[in-house]
Amino acid sequence: QVQLVESGVGLAQAGGSLRLACTASGRTFASLTMAWFRQGLGTEREFVATINSNGYMKYYADSVSGRFTISRDTAKNTVYLQMSSLKPEDTAVYYCAAAAISWSTGVPKEGARYNSWGQGTQVTVSS
Repeated sequence: QVQLVESGVGLAQAGGSLRLACTASGRTFASLTMAWFRQGLGTEREFVATINSNGYMKYYADSVSGRFTISRDTAKNTVYLQMSSLKPEDTAVYYCAAAAISWSTGVPKEGARYNSWGQGTQVTVSS
């Protein structure tokens, strides 16, 4: 497993932008698929975005497609989530996740496919 630590300013107004970062340690970052999930108050955890180990494949939930961008910097062992055009419904605790996953069996959108998780970071979008 890998240790994941999220960071980033978590307060914005609707229409604004935020960037979250997640730094990994304990295993070869370059071999890992990285993802972001979120969980709003009283809701189930939901998939947000994922990026494969070499960064060439990315996939987004419909609710964030066109507004959020996932990227990774292997030199820094860090994955980012750039969030733009934020909406109040984006308010949630955001979790970083990682695993050595083969995309040949499908886009890894399910939380159960990830075996390392960060502690979560709160994002609040005010209207």
